[in-house]
Amino acid sequence: MAASADPQRIVIENCSIATVDAHDTEYASGHVVVAGNRIESVGAGKAPQGLAGVVRRIDGTGHLLTPGLVNTHHHFYQWITRGLATDHNLFDWLVALYPTWARIDEPMVRAAAQGSLAMMARGGVTTAMDHHYVHPKGSGDLSGAIIGAARDMGVRFTLARGSMDRSVKDGGLPPDFAVETLEGALAGTEAAIDAHHDASFGSMTQIAVAPCSPFSISTELLAQGAELARRKGVRLHTHGSETVEEEQFCKELFGMGPTDYFEANGWLGQDVWMAHCVHMNDSDIAAFARTGTGVAHCPSSNARLAAGIARVPDMLAAGIPVGLGVDGTASNESGELHTELRNALLINRLGAHREKALNARQALRLGTYGGAQVLGRADQIGSLEAGKLADLVLWRLDTLAHSSIADPVTALVFGAAAPVTLSLADGKPVVEDGHLVTVDEDAIARDTRDEARRLARIAAGA
Repeated sequence: MAASADPQRIVIENCSIATVDAHDTEYASGHVVVAGNRIESVGAGKAPQGLAGVVRRIDGTGHLLTPGLVNTHHHFYQWITRGLATDHNLFDWLVALYPTWARIDEPMVRAAAQGSLAMMARGGVTTAMDHHYVHPKGSGDLSGAIIGAARDMGVRFTLARGSMDRSVKDGGLPPDFAVETLEGALAGTEAAIDAHHDASFGSMTQIAVAPCSPFSISTELLAQGAELARRKGVRLHTHGSETVEEEQFCKELFGMGPTDYFEANGWLGQDVWMAHCVHMNDSDIAAFARTGTGVAHCPSSNARLAAGIARVPDMLAAGIPVGLGVDGTASNESGELHTELRNALLINRLGAHREKALNARQALRLGTYGGAQVLGRADQIGSLEAGKLADLVLWRLDTLAHSSIADPVTALVFGAAAPVTLSLADGKPVVEDGHLVTVDEDAIARDTRDEARRLARIAAGA
């Protein structure tokens, strides 16, 4: 049998490196060698001599190399409803926007996904996720549209196929025409898993089961969704403990708080992660820690909707996996994850732990390895280690914005948003010198603007 061809290699050297491995290993000046779609070596100093198949050698002087950022919570479709209901809390914001969201269709969702992905990828995200839960009747193949946009962008992707079956007539918030039936939601979710989920190492597309929230789904959808996920061997995702109003809703309707309600219906475990988790008491945190349930922390959205400050330091101290999330761009209009490194650190210092809440390296870990844990892929991504997938970002730190900050990780987290000189996802370039190389940014801007206007006209005429 003929020997397999030697893989093509990319060599990056002369840069600072934050590996975010188990020991937080860092190099003031080091190298990474990428072979195909894997990291072959990482270490101090120059790359080894005599490497075969080197197709590119990058001088990283003045740069910091980190793992690619991992986004753990988002709603891509909201890109075309940015800037609306800007002075509302969560429940009022949902009531204001659901009638518009319920009129989305496949072209709108495709354009919105492209816009959301483009902003994240430009800012260093190499693994994205989308929690899509609005499926109006006759709207087309929304899951396929979102997955296609991620494939075109070239990023690793998890679609959390969401659903709602509790409308206004049932005591929920969504309009009656905005929800699916219990049977339709479960069937649509299973169809998405069957069509798109790839469980293999290095997979570019995975699916999770993701009923929307306690106040927009029935108990039957929650419980049967968990059964479906475990039968199919996929992860589970939902919103949890986001606001005080949600806690009151659960206690009035179910006679218990959100965490107890989730646990009673099979929704705590190592295969589960929840968005927000702002209003968690000590018992809730202990339950998440005991079961290994993960958290997607969305600091900007939590502030935008006046939800509160999540107890991230206490979660981390308890051993809960915590990652970062942009959340939907109707509640975080910037749509960028790298700003969440800074916001997570600053907002948590307004809480009980004050300046001891988080430091720069903990914030970077949330956005990289923590996110990989939450998505169940920490053995593959989230740190720069030999054998892991080549998802990485080279940040430029030698411009005016960071010129007087000596420590590169402090510069990245505390400083202004750093330009991305290069990002690789699965060993392939996604960003070069601050620009996307896989898609046309100007075309995406035009398409999203046009679809936002079309949606606004349809909603106004409804």
